[in-house]
Order: sequence, then structure tokens, then C-alpha cells
Amino acid sequence: MVLPTGTVPGGRVTIDGTRIAPNAPHGTPRGTAHAVDVTGHWLVPGFVDLHNHGGGGASFSGTADEVQQAIRAHRRHGTTTLVASTVTDDMDVLVRQAGLLSELAEQGDLAGIHFEGPFISPCRKGAHAEGLLRDPDPAEVRKLVDAARGRAKMVTLATELPGGIDSVRLLAEHGVIAAVGHTDATYEQTVAAIAAGATVATHLFNAMPPLGHRAPGPIAALLEDERVTVELINDGVHLHPAALELAFHRAGAGRVAFVTDAMDAAGTGDGRYLLGPLEVEVSEGVARLVEGGAIAGSTLTLDRAFKRAVTVDRLPVEDVVAALSANPARLLGLADRVGSLEPGKDADLVLLDENFDLKGVMRQGVWVVDPGLG
Repeated sequence: MVLPTGTVPGGRVTIDGTRIAPNAPHGTPRGTAHAVDVTGHWLVPGFVDLHNHGGGGASFSGTADEVQQAIRAHRRHGTTTLVASTVTDDMDVLVRQAGLLSELAEQGDLAGIHFEGPFISPCRKGAHAEGLLRDPDPAEVRKLVDAARGRAKMVTLATELPGGIDSVRLLAEHGVIAAVGHTDATYEQTVAAIAAGATVATHLFNAMPPLGHRAPGPIAALLEDERVTVELINDGVHLHPAALELAFHRAGAGRVAFVTDAMDAAGTGDGRYLLGPLEVEVSEGVARLVEGGAIAGSTLTLDRAFKRAVTVDRLPVEDVVAALSANPARLLGLADRVGSLEPGKDADLVLLDENFDLKGVMRQGVWVVDPGLG
């Protein structure tokens, strides 16, 4: 078991309803509890994804049924807590979608809403429709936050654009994370955004100026400030292993959150898909815009990010668990409920075999993926 205090061999977790309960004295099961022997496996907390556009052939920009389809797809891969990310669209469309997603958040199916766009730079738009982008006017940012009915968790902004700093302050005042991303900001402009209240780097390194020795740009500012959590997409496509190592070394394991930035094809397969209004071609698991060829999100699931981090990047398991669970849970203000294996928290568990392949997923005391071990 990977606990906040470290890895414990031969541990035991007791589940009481939807919660993790204190273990019985001397490690004996309480009453007529049903025991599942997971000897030879890793038991870790359920994964928490801050940045996810869809999966299982469905999008968080779709209908309620499609949103549920995407949620189920990622739960099967260990993501027990998930924030739904939108993609740039007409403001009226985003307002309507915020209303739909907020209902699912109120039901407990989602942990909240992340607005990625339309307040981003056309210079670093990535897979966002340029004609729908706009400056981050605080009134329009407030319109989206209000449409989410208290369920807005994060807004990604190009904070160097007109209104950017004022929008960061507005978000901070309303308890919504201001994330710097899809930005063409300088180092100095990024420092100013952090000082105003920005606390997240949206998929660090991607959709922003590269690190330069004379013009260090946003990457250096985001890595050096202890107030900032950096998102990393660890799929082997978005980041070179050296960039991932640099981020962990400079930010430290406590300031990294692995995210998927997944789109519809995650957990599905190659083919043609839509990301917002844009058409995407997925080939050999890599999603790119049909027009222009820009990388369009990912097909990543967090169980794959976990395995890659420990087997390819050779990161300590405890650091990977923090990046997948504890750090994003803390950032979302949910650390009292999820993110670690501790009594009183939701019984959200992921079971991995000795090769770090997923074998079981439990959410709030119910097996989503039954390991079939008794």
C-alpha cells in the first residue's frame, strides 16, 4: 500500500460502506467482513484528473449521456475523481454546457468544470478554433463562472492578453483556479500573473514559448514559484523524458499533477473524432487536427501515465502517486475526501499488478473494475 507516509508491504485497508475505516485491532477483519487477498499487488489511491475533455468515444462537450459515457471510460482506467474540461466554442454554447456539467457535478459524478478557452492566445492556440478566441474580459470570464453555479474549478487563460491580470484576480476572489496556458507570455508577464493569483500551469511546456537562455518565458517562471502546480501530460508524445525530469527536479514531487488532456479517443482507438468544432485524426494513438496537424489533446488514461512514470521515467512510486492523487486533490480542495488511503476518506482505490498494469478499481466502496480475487 502506498500511504502518505510511504509504502507499506503487507498492509490492509478496511472498507465500511463508501469510506475507508480504521483497521480493526491486530489487523483482524471486523465482524463478517468479506476479505479480498491482493498479495503481490500495489494498492494506491484513486486517480484525480484535473484536465480531461472526454474518452470512450464521447466528449464533455456532448449530451448528458455522452458525458456519463466519458466518465465511465476513465473510471475503468482508475480515475475516480474527474474534472470535465471544455474546449473553445461560442460563449452561448459554453454557458449551456456549463449548466449541464454543473448538474452532473452536483450529483457527484464530476469534481467540477475546467474552462480551457476561449480566453487564450491565437499564437499558441493548439487545437482551439482561432475564430472563436477572445481576450479574457473579466465580465465574460465571470459569465462562465456564474454559469457553472459554483462548480467552476479552473479557467485557463493567456494572462498577457488585455484583461488577463484582472481576470486572474477575479478568479482568485471567487475561489476558482487561474491557470496559465495557451500563452505567449514573457517571463515577466508570467511572474505578474502568479503574483495576481495564478496557481496552475496548464500542460507545462505545451502551447507556450520554449525555455530560452535569454528569454526564459513562462516555463521558468512557472517552475520556480512554490505557489504553482504544474500539469504534465506523460504519454511519451507531449513531453520528452528530459523535460519531465526537469519539471520534477525543479518543481519537486509536491508541485506536479499528471493529467490526461484526453479527448474522445482515449480508451477507444484510432479514427476520426471531433474536439469542439474541430476535426481530429487519431493515428497510432496520437491525436492531431485534420487541418494543420497540431496535436489535439491526447488519448492518454491515467493508468498508462502511472505505468510509464515508474517503468520508463523511473520515478519513485510514491512521487507518482502524489502526482496522480494527492497533489491534484489538494489543489481542488478535496484532500479531506480523496487523494490518499486514510481512514474517513472515500474508498477510492486502484489495484495494480507487479508490472503496474491495472487490475482493479474501486470508487466509494464499489468495484468499478472487479479484480476477481475473491
